[in-house]
Amino acid sequence: MLDLLQKTGPLLYPLGLCSLLACTITIERVIALRRGRVFPREIVEVVEAVLPRRDLVPAIDVCRRNPGVFADVMRAGLEQAGASWEVMRDTLLDAGRQRAPVLERRLVWLQTIAQAAPLLGLLGTVLGMIKMFTAISLSGLGDPHALSGGISEAMLTTAIGLAIGIPTLVAYNLLAARSESLVAEIEARASRLILDLRPRALRGPAS
Repeated sequence: MLDLLQKTGPLLYPLGLCSLLACTITIERVIALRRGRVFPREIVEVVEAVLPRRDLVPAIDVCRRNPGVFADVMRAGLEQAGASWEVMRDTLLDAGRQRAPVLERRLVWLQTIAQAAPLLGLLGTVLGMIKMFTAISLSGLGDPHALSGGISEAMLTTAIGLAIGIPTLVAYNLLAARSESLVAEIEARASRLILDLRPRALRGPAS
Protein backbone atom coordinates (compact mmCIF):
# COMPACT_ATOMS: atom_id res chain seq x y z
CA MET A 1 0.00 0.00 0.00
CA LEU A 2 2.85 2.36 0.87
CA ASP A 3 4.52 1.67 -2.48
CA LEU A 4 1.26 2.42 -4.26
CA LEU A 5 0.89 5.74 -2.44
CA GLN A 6 4.46 6.68 -3.31
CA LYS A 7 3.64 6.21 -6.99
CA THR A 8 0.91 8.87 -6.84
CA GLY A 9 3.51 11.61 -7.20
CA PRO A 10 4.15 14.89 -5.40
CA LEU A 11 0.45 15.81 -5.16
CA LEU A 12 0.15 13.21 -2.41
CA TYR A 13 1.70 15.75 -0.01
CA PRO A 14 -0.85 18.56 -0.47
CA LEU A 15 -3.60 15.94 -0.33
CA GLY A 16 -2.17 14.68 2.94
CA LEU A 17 -2.05 18.24 4.25
CA CYS A 18 -5.69 18.74 3.26
CA SER A 19 -6.64 15.58 5.13
CA LEU A 20 -4.76 16.66 8.26
CA LEU A 21 -6.27 20.16 8.22
CA ALA A 22 -9.78 18.83 7.64
CA CYS A 23 -9.52 16.42 10.58
CA THR A 24 -8.02 19.06 12.90
CA ILE A 25 -10.58 21.75 12.04
CA THR A 26 -13.49 19.32 12.28
CA ILE A 27 -12.47 18.15 15.76
CA GLU A 28 -11.88 21.74 16.94
CA ARG A 29 -15.24 22.94 15.64
CA VAL A 30 -17.13 19.96 17.09
CA ILE A 31 -15.74 20.88 20.50
CA ALA A 32 -16.29 24.63 20.06
CA LEU A 33 -19.91 24.24 18.90
CA ARG A 34 -21.07 22.06 21.75
CA ARG A 35 -24.24 23.55 23.17
CA GLY A 36 -22.93 23.53 26.72
CA ARG A 37 -19.88 25.48 25.61
CA VAL A 38 -21.86 28.14 23.72
CA PHE A 39 -24.58 28.38 26.39
CA PRO A 40 -22.86 27.93 29.78
CA ARG A 41 -25.39 26.94 32.41
CA GLU A 42 -24.34 29.78 34.74
CA ILE A 43 -24.99 32.41 32.05
CA VAL A 44 -28.31 30.87 31.02
CA GLU A 45 -29.56 30.76 34.62
CA VAL A 46 -28.53 34.36 35.28
CA VAL A 47 -30.17 35.66 32.10
CA GLU A 48 -33.38 33.71 32.70
CA ALA A 49 -33.60 35.14 36.23
CA VAL A 50 -33.42 38.75 35.00
CA LEU A 51 -36.39 40.88 36.09
CA PRO A 52 -37.17 44.53 35.23
CA ARG A 53 -36.86 45.75 38.83
CA ARG A 54 -33.87 43.65 39.81
CA ASP A 55 -30.30 44.97 40.03
CA LEU A 56 -28.55 43.84 36.86
CA VAL A 57 -24.96 44.42 38.02
CA PRO A 58 -24.46 40.82 39.26
CA ALA A 59 -25.74 39.46 35.95
CA ILE A 60 -23.40 41.77 34.01
CA ASP A 61 -20.47 40.69 36.19
CA VAL A 62 -21.22 37.01 35.60
CA CYS A 63 -21.29 37.58 31.82
CA ARG A 64 -18.06 39.55 32.01
CA ARG A 65 -16.31 36.80 33.98
CA ASN A 66 -17.40 34.15 31.47
CA PRO A 67 -16.68 35.63 28.03
CA GLY A 68 -18.19 33.93 25.03
CA VAL A 69 -20.54 34.61 22.15
CA PHE A 70 -23.72 34.21 24.16
CA ALA A 71 -22.36 35.92 27.28
CA ASP A 72 -21.03 38.88 25.30
CA VAL A 73 -24.32 39.41 23.48
CA MET A 74 -26.33 39.20 26.69
CA ARG A 75 -23.95 41.55 28.50
CA ALA A 76 -24.33 44.12 25.72
CA GLY A 77 -28.11 44.05 26.20
CA LEU A 78 -27.95 44.13 30.00
CA GLU A 79 -25.64 47.14 29.96
CA GLN A 80 -28.22 49.05 27.91
CA ALA A 81 -31.18 48.01 30.07
CA GLY A 82 -31.78 51.61 31.17
CA ALA A 83 -31.93 52.95 27.63
CA SER A 84 -34.93 52.89 25.33
CA TRP A 85 -35.88 49.50 23.98
CA GLU A 86 -34.90 50.61 20.47
CA VAL A 87 -31.36 51.35 21.67
CA MET A 88 -31.23 48.04 23.52
CA ARG A 89 -32.48 46.21 20.42
CA ASP A 90 -29.89 47.88 18.19
CA THR A 91 -27.14 47.15 20.70
CA LEU A 92 -28.06 43.47 20.80
CA LEU A 93 -28.19 43.31 17.01
CA ASP A 94 -24.77 44.93 16.69
CA ALA A 95 -23.29 42.62 19.31
CA GLY A 96 -24.80 39.62 17.57
CA ARG A 97 -23.39 40.65 14.19
CA GLN A 98 -19.94 41.14 15.69
CA ARG A 99 -19.83 37.94 17.73
CA ALA A 100 -21.78 35.45 15.57
CA PRO A 101 -18.89 34.97 13.09
CA VAL A 102 -16.93 33.36 15.94
CA LEU A 103 -19.24 30.35 15.66
CA GLU A 104 -18.48 30.08 11.93
CA ARG A 105 -14.72 30.45 12.36
CA ARG A 106 -12.59 28.16 10.17
CA LEU A 107 -15.60 26.62 8.44
CA VAL A 108 -14.51 28.34 5.24
CA TRP A 109 -11.36 26.20 5.36
CA LEU A 110 -13.46 23.04 5.44
CA GLN A 111 -15.45 24.28 2.46
CA THR A 112 -12.23 25.09 0.59
CA ILE A 113 -10.71 21.68 1.32
CA ALA A 114 -13.90 19.91 0.26
CA GLN A 115 -13.69 21.68 -3.10
CA ALA A 116 -9.91 21.62 -3.56
CA ALA A 117 -9.11 18.01 -2.62
CA PRO A 118 -11.00 16.38 -5.56
CA LEU A 119 -9.49 18.95 -7.93
CA LEU A 120 -5.99 18.18 -6.64
CA GLY A 121 -6.70 14.49 -7.15
CA LEU A 122 -7.90 15.16 -10.69
CA LEU A 123 -4.78 17.22 -11.38
CA GLY A 124 -2.63 14.34 -10.19
CA THR A 125 -4.49 11.96 -12.51
CA VAL A 126 -4.05 14.30 -15.48
CA LEU A 127 -0.33 14.69 -14.79
CA GLY A 128 0.02 10.93 -14.42
CA MET A 129 -1.78 10.32 -17.72
CA ILE A 130 0.38 12.90 -19.49
CA LYS A 131 3.50 11.22 -18.15
CA MET A 132 2.26 7.78 -19.18
CA PHE A 133 1.28 8.81 -22.72
CA THR A 134 4.58 10.60 -23.14
CA ALA A 135 6.36 7.34 -22.28
CA ILE A 136 4.12 5.45 -24.72
CA SER A 137 4.94 7.89 -27.52
CA LEU A 138 8.64 7.28 -26.96
CA SER A 139 8.67 3.50 -26.47
CA GLY A 140 5.39 2.27 -27.92
CA LEU A 141 2.57 0.39 -26.25
CA GLY A 142 4.79 -2.32 -24.83
CA ASP A 143 3.16 -4.50 -22.20
CA PRO A 144 -0.64 -3.92 -21.99
CA HIS A 145 -0.57 -5.01 -18.35
CA ALA A 146 1.92 -2.28 -17.58
CA LEU A 147 -0.32 0.18 -19.44
CA SER A 148 -3.38 -0.77 -17.38
CA GLY A 149 -1.30 -0.62 -14.22
CA GLY A 150 -0.10 2.87 -15.13
CA ILE A 151 -3.69 4.03 -15.69
CA SER A 152 -4.81 2.64 -12.32
CA GLU A 153 -1.92 4.40 -10.58
CA ALA A 154 -2.81 7.66 -12.31
CA MET A 155 -6.44 7.35 -11.19
CA LEU A 156 -5.38 6.77 -7.59
CA THR A 157 -4.94 10.47 -6.84
CA THR A 158 -8.52 11.17 -7.92
CA ALA A 159 -9.75 8.44 -5.58
CA ILE A 160 -7.71 9.91 -2.71
CA GLY A 161 -8.99 13.41 -3.46
CA LEU A 162 -12.60 12.20 -3.42
CA ALA A 163 -11.98 10.21 -0.24
CA ILE A 164 -10.84 13.44 1.43
CA GLY A 165 -13.34 15.81 -0.17
CA ILE A 166 -16.58 13.89 0.44
CA PRO A 167 -16.25 13.48 4.25
CA THR A 168 -14.99 17.06 4.52
CA LEU A 169 -18.05 18.33 2.65
CA VAL A 170 -20.34 16.36 4.96
CA ALA A 171 -18.53 17.74 8.01
CA TYR A 172 -18.78 21.28 6.66
CA ASN A 173 -22.52 21.03 6.03
CA LEU A 174 -23.22 19.56 9.46
CA LEU A 175 -21.09 22.12 11.29
CA ALA A 176 -22.49 25.02 9.27
CA ALA A 177 -26.03 23.90 10.12
CA ARG A 178 -25.02 23.58 13.76
CA SER A 179 -23.58 27.10 13.88
CA GLU A 180 -26.69 28.53 12.19
CA SER A 181 -28.88 26.78 14.75
CA LEU A 182 -26.85 28.23 17.62
CA VAL A 183 -26.97 31.73 16.11
CA ALA A 184 -30.77 31.43 15.77
CA GLU A 185 -31.06 30.39 19.43
CA ILE A 186 -28.90 33.33 20.53
CA GLU A 187 -31.18 35.66 18.55
CA ALA A 188 -34.25 34.12 20.19
CA ARG A 189 -32.77 34.55 23.66
CA ALA A 190 -31.78 38.14 22.84
CA SER A 191 -35.37 38.89 21.79
CA ARG A 192 -36.63 37.35 25.02
CA LEU A 193 -34.20 39.52 27.01
CA ILE A 194 -35.57 42.63 25.32
CA LEU A 195 -39.11 41.63 26.29
CA ASP A 196 -38.04 40.88 29.87
CA LEU A 197 -36.32 44.26 30.25
CA ARG A 198 -38.75 46.33 28.23
CA PRO A 199 -40.69 47.67 31.25
CA ARG A 200 -37.41 49.03 32.64
CA ALA A 201 -36.49 50.48 29.22
CA LEU A 202 -39.88 52.16 28.87
CA ARG A 203 -39.46 53.81 32.27
CA GLY A 204 -36.01 55.04 31.27
CA PRO A 205 -32.80 55.29 33.28
CA ALA A 206 -34.27 57.70 35.80
CA SER A 207 -36.83 55.20 37.15
